Amino acid sequence: MTNPYLDIPTFDDFAKVLDRSVYHSIPDGWWVGTSDIVGSTKAVAAGRFKDVNMVGASVICAVSNALGHSDYPFMFGGDGASFACPPDKIDAVRKALAATVTWAQETLDLDLRAGLTQIADIRATGRDVRVARYAVSSPVSYAMFNGRGLKWAEDRMKLGENIVAPAPSGTHPDLTGLSCRWSPIKTTGSDIILSLIVQPDEDQEKFEAVISGLFKILDDSPRKSSPIPAKGPDFAFFPPGLKLEAHATAQKEGGYIKAWLKAFYIAFIALILMKTGWKLGDFDPKRYREYTGYNSDFRKFGDGLWMTVKCTNALGSKIDAFLQTAEDRGDIHFGTHRQRSAIMTCIVPSITNDAHFHFLDGGEGGYTAAASIYKAKMKIRAQVLNPSNA
Repeated sequence: MTNPYLDIPTFDDFAKVLDRSVYHSIPDGWWVGTSDIVGSTKAVAAGRFKDVNMVGASVICAVSNALGHSDYPFMFGGDGASFACPPDKIDAVRKALAATVTWAQETLDLDLRAGLTQIADIRATGRDVRVARYAVSSPVSYAMFNGRGLKWAEDRMKLGENIVAPAPSGTHPDLTGLSCRWSPIKTTGSDIILSLIVQPDEDQEKFEAVISGLFKILDDSPRKSSPIPAKGPDFAFFPPGLKLEAHATAQKEGGYIKAWLKAFYIAFIALILMKTGWKLGDFDPKRYREYTGYNSDFRKFGDGLWMTVKCTNALGSKIDAFLQTAEDRGDIHFGTHRQRSAIMTCIVPSITNDAHFHFLDGGEGGYTAAASIYKAKMKIRAQVLNPSNA
C-alpha cells in the first residue's frame, strides 16, 4: 500500500506554512490521534518539566514503533502529541496508545489522555485535516496541519469523546529509541527562551497576516531565533533524563536496573565520543550533534503557531506587545511564557543515520505554561460573551 503522506512534496522555508497550497488532504479513512496530560499544569508547577515532555514524546515513539517507523504525520505539543495514521494500522496504533496511557500512569503517575477520531467524521463538521511537510534537513521533515480539524479532535477528546481506554495493568508500550541525554540549553545575559502559542479567531486571513508580521520580527534574530547553538547542544553527563530513559526501556531490557545500566553505559561512551570527536564505526559524533540542531522542531504549525525561540528580553516584550495589539483587534488569541532554558526529548531509531527527531520545549514551563495563559484568557472571554454561563 502506498503512503499518501510521503507523496506530499516537502518545503524548507518555514514561512510557507502560511501558504495554503502546500497543504494536502489525506484520505477520509485515515485517523487522527490526539493526546495530553490531565493536570499537566500542576505537574509543571511541581518542576516535572522533563517527565511531562517524556510522556508527550512517548506517544510519538510508541506509535512510530507500532507503524514500523514508516513515515506518518505527527506533532509534539509538550504535554502530548497529535498525529494521523492509515486505517490498516489503526488496531496496532490503538494498542500502542492504550499501553502508553497505562505506562504513563503506573510508571510516572501522570494521567495521559488519548483519543482517536476518523477524518471522515471531522470533515462531516465542515472542518478538515490538511497536511504539509516542512523539511528541516534532507532526511527529516515535520508535519504541519491546517483546517482546524486537529484542534476540533483534541477538543472532543478533552470532553471525553473518542477516548482510548487504558491497557491492562502492567502493559508497556515499545518505546525503543526514546531518550533525553542532552543538557538543558541555557541562556545568558538578557536572553530568554520564549514559548509561544498563537491561535486564530474567526478570520483566517487576519490571523495569517499577524503570523507573517511575527515571522519578520523573529527572522531578524540570529539563526531564525532557534535556541540551539550552531554546533548543536551540549551532551549531559550525568544525563538528566537517565532515569526516565530507563523507565521507558525497562520492559524490553529485562527490568529497570538492567535498563538503567545500559543507558548509563551508552551515555558514558557517548560522552567520550562527544568530547574527543572520535568516531566509533559508522557513528560520527560531530555530524550527529550538528544534525540534532537541524532536526529540532523549535517551530511548527498545527491549526495555530507553536514556537520555542531564543530572543532578548526586549525582543520578547516587543513580541508580546505586537501579539497583544493583534488580540485586542480580535485577530488572534495567544499565550507566551518566558524562561531561561530549553529542554530536548529525542527519538533516535539509529545513531548511524541522520533521521533522528528532537522535540524542543521550554525548560521551566514551556508550552504547558503558555497554553495555561492562553486558556485562562479564553475562559475570561467566554464569560464576557456569555455572562449567564459564568
